[in-house]
Amino acid sequence: MVFRKDLLGKILIKKGVITPAQLEEALEIQKNTKEFLGSILLRKNFIKEEDLLEAFSEQLDIPFLKFKDIKIDWGLADKFSNSLILEKKCFPLKVESDFITLAITNPLDAWTISQAQSEAQGYQIKIVLVSSKDMERLLEMYNNYLKKKIKDLLK
Repeated sequence: MVFRKDLLGKILIKKGVITPAQLEEALEIQKNTKEFLGSILLRKNFIKEEDLLEAFSEQLDIPFLKFKDIKIDWGLADKFSNSLILEKKCFPLKVESDFITLAITNPLDAWTISQAQSEAQGYQIKIVLVSSKDMERLLEMYNNYLKKKIKDLLK
């Protein structure tokens, strides 16, 4: 992950998503609560989740995918723990040469990214961002996939 020089707040202002006054208000709250700026902006309804993910995508140079653009390699999903996928919401999508592409909703969750790297069996990790709604859809599909596998094993 490479941080670009622009801070999250500046990116959101530049995109016209928030005003400088909204950023200042959120930064004041952050001084007291130590929350992530994005969480504050979401809670205050200054931004939508998609705005935050697009800004993170620009700031961290991580692609942001929408559900319609996601392709799943179900065999790859079998190689990762259910807890990583279901509890940590880190979804393996595909293998490309030396990389495994993983969908996540929080690019600042270093523990989950580290856990995914340890389960990647020597592959490097490439992160893509997805919305919470799209992650829930992926997890629902994964649960259905697991149910079908269990049903097939019991036959």
